[in-house]
Amino acid sequence: MAAGVESAAMKRLLPALILLAVAAPAFGWSKQGHQLVGELAERDLTPAARAEVQRLLAGEPNPTLAGVSTWADEIRAQSRTTGNPLGELSSRWHYINFERAGCDYVPARECPDGNCVIGAINAQRAILADASQPLQARREALKFVVHFVGDAHQPMHAGFRHDRGGNNFQLNYKGKGSPQGEGTNLHGVWDYWLLQSANLDNAGYTARLLQSPVPVDPARGADNRAAAWTIESCRLIDSESVYPARRRITDTYLDRHRPTAETRVRQAGARLAALINDALDPAH
Repeated sequence: MAAGVESAAMKRLLPALILLAVAAPAFGWSKQGHQLVGELAERDLTPAARAEVQRLLAGEPNPTLAGVSTWADEIRAQSRTTGNPLGELSSRWHYINFERAGCDYVPARECPDGNCVIGAINAQRAILADASQPLQARREALKFVVHFVGDAHQPMHAGFRHDRGGNNFQLNYKGKGSPQGEGTNLHGVWDYWLLQSANLDNAGYTARLLQSPVPVDPARGADNRAAAWTIESCRLIDSESVYPARRRITDTYLDRHRPTAETRVRQAGARLAALINDALDPAH
């Protein structure tokens, strides 16, 4: 290729390459997604569990499960700017990376020293349920549990090690939400675009989700419910053909996969309520 032709071609390609290089933040569900999980869960708390939640969250700016649902992401972001030690400590608790084949969970491999979303949910749930723990520890445990149960239900937070749960799978999204095209990655699409593209506020989305019954929960009797939820998420990646064949997606992809994302949010809300009820209501 002649130098002038090559230069012109590179100029045409450069904007697309820049877009593809931009990656969305590797957080869990968007702020709205986590708030929806908290809102749905709070509706299903027993009176005793609700009273204890109110006691634990007294003094919070928004003392509801929805109001504290993004705290774990906020302190993680602070760890990168102000060195928040709790945010840094908990950074590996938001996800788990499986080997590609089978979504098999081997704790020593996928969750060494409990540093994954499964270990975090189980450890923080134990602190929450222990009335002898200091108030601050139980308050933080509740806030962690609210967030991490949501994360466990986002399939890309239970994704594959080879591409860091879709973070390294670069995409260009072009649709109603971004008419000119936007560089992102598969993880970001599931974190953000699937729910945001419904164009509903929290009240409207909650009402929409409540119209559908909660699916039967096969994980209810599992010895390790957190592991069952994340394995479920991992297996959805292949069964729902989450990885697009091309590196460009449109609203067709979002419309196809949004119902799966909504089902996962609905399940997360119901399962979070059951976990909190079990931890805080002795009669439950």
